[in-house]
Amino acid sequence: MDYKKFKDAYYLRCDRDEDILECVLKLCRTEKILSATFSGIGCCMDVSLSVIDPDTLEFEPYRKTGVLEMTSINGNISADDSDEIYIHTHAMFSYKDQNNSYHSIGGHLIQAVVAYTAQIVLRPVEGGVIRRMRDPKTGLTVWKL
Repeated sequence: MDYKKFKDAYYLRCDRDEDILECVLKLCRTEKILSATFSGIGCCMDVSLSVIDPDTLEFEPYRKTGVLEMTSINGNISADDSDEIYIHTHAMFSYKDQNNSYHSIGGHLIQAVVAYTAQIVLRPVEGGVIRRMRDPKTGLTVWKL
């Protein structure tokens, strides 16, 4: 992993065998970033995702391995009242199966291990911190604005 800041954005490169979310969190902890948005592209070899069941509000995890082109990753960083950093990320991946058919998968990103490289642009929130709270209606954690 390596990164560099230009003006108001950080440009992060994640390398082979690194977990993208761990790299983003390491950057935020190192630079003391409590709130940010980020996006990027890359290629992974092992991803864990989940989708939410609208009836139970439970997340259903699934995993995919192989050459997975990361066509999009979008996420945000927020902090609780103790300044603990949390990451919320969604991603899309495309891949070719054994029958030479192409597919896409996506959802809430849990883990993404880099195959070749991943390139992420992270933009810290200026002028404040986005906090987290539990939504009493859904029980899910949402932004406290």
